[in-house]
Amino acid sequence: MPAAPQRPMTPREWGLLGLLSLLWGGSFLFIGVAVRELPPLTLVTLRVGLAAAILWAAAPILGVRPPATRKAAAALLLLGFVNNAVPFTLISWAQTDLPSGLASILNATTPLFTVIVAHLLTKEEKLTGLKLVGTLAGLAGVAALLGPDLIAGAGAHLRAELAVLGGSLCYALGATFGRRMAGLGLRPIDVAAGQATAATLVLAPVMLAFDRPWTLPTPGVATIASVLAIASLSTALAYIVYFRILAGAGATNVQLVTLLVPATSVALGAALLGERLLARQFVGYGLIALGLAFIDGRLPRRLARRFFHNQSDGPRLPIGGDPR
Repeated sequence: MPAAPQRPMTPREWGLLGLLSLLWGGSFLFIGVAVRELPPLTLVTLRVGLAAAILWAAAPILGVRPPATRKAAAALLLLGFVNNAVPFTLISWAQTDLPSGLASILNATTPLFTVIVAHLLTKEEKLTGLKLVGTLAGLAGVAALLGPDLIAGAGAHLRAELAVLGGSLCYALGATFGRRMAGLGLRPIDVAAGQATAATLVLAPVMLAFDRPWTLPTPGVATIASVLAIASLSTALAYIVYFRILAGAGATNVQLVTLLVPATSVALGAALLGERLLARQFVGYGLIALGLAFIDGRLPRRLARRFFHNQSDGPRLPIGGDPR
C-alpha cells in the first residue's frame, strides 16, 4: 500500500510537532547527564528497553497490538535497528565529547537527509526547487559547523560530529521507511512499541557482551532520573506523537521538529549544564534553519506572495489569502 502524498500540516499537527520538540529537546540534556556515568550502549539499551516495557505495560489502555504477520514483524525489526538502535547509540557516544546543544544542532540536519532519501526512495516526496535551495543552505550550515574541525583534523571532536550526522541519516531512512507501516496494518502506537522492542532485542546482547553492566559502579540519582525521563518522555511518549504526525503529514514534514529541538536543547544545556556554544555554531544553525524553512516552503511562498501583491496596483490580500 503506497504512502499518501505529502500535504501541509494541520494546526493540530503543528501543536503535536511543538510537543515533540520539547520531548526530544530534553533528550539531549538527559543524555548529556547520563553519559557521565553510563556507557553509551548501556544507556541506549536502558532507554529503549524501559520505553518498550512502559508501552507494553500500558497496552490495555493504549491498545497496543503485536504485529499480526511475519512481514510486519520483520519491518518493525528493521525500523527498530535503523530508527532507534543505531542513531541512539551514535548520538549517545557523540555526547561523551560534544555539548548537548551542538549535538542537537547537528541533528537538525535530519530533514536535509530526509529530502534526499525521500526523493530517491519514494514517488510521493520528490525534490522541488524550494527543497533544493533549502538543502544547499542546510549543507552550507553543516560546512560552517564542521569546517574548522575538518581543516584542523580534530580527531575525537570531528568523529563525534560525524557520528551525529550518521544518526541523522539513520533517522531520515527511518522516517521514509516508517510511513509504510500503516500499509502493514500497524498503527502509530503499535509502531512505537514494536520498534522499541526490536531495538532492545538487537542491543541487549551487544551491551551485555561489551559493557558488562554488572561491573559498573552504581549510578547517582541524577543519572537514574535522566534514564527514566529519556525512556518515558523522550522515547515512549515522543514516538507515539512522532508516528501520529508521520502517518498524516509525511516524512519531510515530521522531520521539521529538528528545527525546533535545538532551541530547546541549547537553552536547557546552558541553564542546567553550563554549556556554551561558539558564534560559528549559531551561524551554522541559522543556515540550517533557513534551509529547513525553504524545505517546508510555506514561509518563502508567503513572502513571495506578499512581495508581488505589494508590487501590484490591485487590491492587497492578507498573507496566505486565497488569490482566486
